[in-house]
Amino acid sequence: MSKLVAHWKTLASVVALVGMILFIGRSVAAGPGTSPNDRDRAHAARPVAPLGGGTDSHADFAQGGSLVAGNGMVEPAQPETKVAGQLPGRIAIVLVSEGDRVETNAALVVMDSTVEKAALEAAEADLATAKATYARVSHGNRAEDVDSALADATSAKAKADNSAEILARARMLLEGGAATADDLDKAKNAAAADDATHKSLAARARAMTAGSRYEDVAEAKAKVVATEARRDQARATVERLTVRAPIAGQVLRIKYREGEYYNPTASESLLILGDTTKLRVRVDVDERDVSRVKVGTPGFAVADAWAGRRFAGKVVEIGRRMGRKNVRTDDPVERIDTKILEVVLELDDSTTLVPGLRVMGYLTAG
Repeated sequence: MSKLVAHWKTLASVVALVGMILFIGRSVAAGPGTSPNDRDRAHAARPVAPLGGGTDSHADFAQGGSLVAGNGMVEPAQPETKVAGQLPGRIAIVLVSEGDRVETNAALVVMDSTVEKAALEAAEADLATAKATYARVSHGNRAEDVDSALADATSAKAKADNSAEILARARMLLEGGAATADDLDKAKNAAAADDATHKSLAARARAMTAGSRYEDVAEAKAKVVATEARRDQARATVERLTVRAPIAGQVLRIKYREGEYYNPTASESLLILGDTTKLRVRVDVDERDVSRVKVGTPGFAVADAWAGRRFAGKVVEIGRRMGRKNVRTDDPVERIDTKILEVVLELDDSTTLVPGLRVMGYLTAG
């Protein structure tokens, strides 16, 4: 019995092996599973209208040309400028609104500068004091002060001469016995004091007449220069709290409001400017079509918001390096792994479309 069971198991194994060999041979004879059959070819060759009734990326022009299409984004003629402040602080005044056109160096935002303005006023007061001191030292003393010093010196000389005569008379009286030694000592002390006063006032008169020393003038001038530097520094700090437009353009977006705290180290701009006198569309051209687009060829853009309208333009710039898609749609079947080349289409109409709007760009293929 056991031999019969073993025999049937061996027979079943042989049958299974033969069936597997036949299946593999049939699969090989049928060819790879990715090869299309006649039915698939017929289905793929059927005419299909583009989504939304638009023009296919390789559809023919009525003139006999063809189009290359790609998703695009509307942008200003020049790249958008992100305007940031130089110092942190509370925003006191926002001087512009979104949509305003501004000139270069126009004031856009003013930060709170109460402390900085007080420091500037103090620096200006110090500068005024330093300038007055320098003027007095460099110009010398007034004529009235010089005359007063000379008069004091003359008066002191007369007093010293009188004390000297009194001292000489006391010596004579002491020799004749008409004066005592104490009288002589008092006369000597008085004469010495008056002589010292005379010398001091005479030196002061000479200094007043000669004017200030070179060192004093140099010191006063250096103080003026130092206080001017502090004043300029304080003024620059106040000026840096006013954010100005680096270019002429239109205010596209304001990110902060009055009263909010701003910190430039957060890498966030205060607002965005753009030159909207000319609008462009940056189109993502598929890598298979890059050889068909040339600078100067015409094209147009279409937007869902303006159905049926074409915004004409021409190609003004073609990228020099392939990259990933810049614009992605919400289509779940969209391929995101394809390489694209950026092509810039400059539009004739610069008043209708809005920067940042997603559009479809169509370019004449060469």
